[in-house]
Amino acid sequence: MLLDRRSRAQTRVRWELLRNLIRKDLKVKYKGSTLGFAWSLANPLLLMAVYYVVFQVILPGRIPNFAIYLMSGLLIWNAFSGSVSGACGSVVYNANLVKKVRFPLPVLPLSAVGFALVHFVLQLGVLFVVIAALQYNFFGLQLLLVFPAFVVALIFTTALSMLVAALNVRYRDTQHLLDVALLAWFWLNPIVYNMDLIRQHLHSYTWIYFLNPMATVAATFQRAIYKHPYATINKHRTLILADPGYTWYLEHLAIVGVPSLLLLWFSYRVFTRLQADFAEDL
Repeated sequence: MLLDRRSRAQTRVRWELLRNLIRKDLKVKYKGSTLGFAWSLANPLLLMAVYYVVFQVILPGRIPNFAIYLMSGLLIWNAFSGSVSGACGSVVYNANLVKKVRFPLPVLPLSAVGFALVHFVLQLGVLFVVIAALQYNFFGLQLLLVFPAFVVALIFTTALSMLVAALNVRYRDTQHLLDVALLAWFWLNPIVYNMDLIRQHLHSYTWIYFLNPMATVAATFQRAIYKHPYATINKHRTLILADPGYTWYLEHLAIVGVPSLLLLWFSYRVFTRLQADFAEDL
């Protein structure tokens, strides 16, 4: 009984510390700014306006309502990349705190994930409001796909964030390698191009492409919000739909979700093993 109480007390302390770190990061980021937190909400609005003008007015493409299609997948990618990038340097940037104060170190990379998560949820809300204002019909059962896709994204993001945070303390090149990897990784997701292009080029090997967790997550978000991720316009300006169905998305989320859980377990083991040397390495 005493051990259970102590365990619950430690858990509450960790959650409280995590909330305080996230709150502190949010205050520091917008300290001295006139608009403050509103800047994070303005970001999706500005991006949508830019992409609408470029790809709907100046360079009309094969994907109708391209700005909505793009933002449906881009917001979750930005949350992922922002989390991993922030987590990578979370221990190194808090070297003085790590050396002087004893506290659960995993909260450092987790605070970076929480920071990005707050922005993602608010920006997604703004996106829904804008889409509704544009009278684009995105309501339907497909919106429920957001929840399993978000869970898989959260698991994978947390796992990778903890891993790079631990490795970057001992191997400082990790941050630079990660920046390059994320730049290339972005183009391995169906965000600015249509999923149908992948099927046309890879044919029966398309399943290899979707072993990339973020490709599956981005595609599912597009199916949930944009509704027709395979929608293209042929040379006769006719809309063509090639939707594989809800089951396809759920199956592929499960396929990438299992290794994401294994990666989370592995990353936690690596982090806890290396954290004993953090103070010395820093």
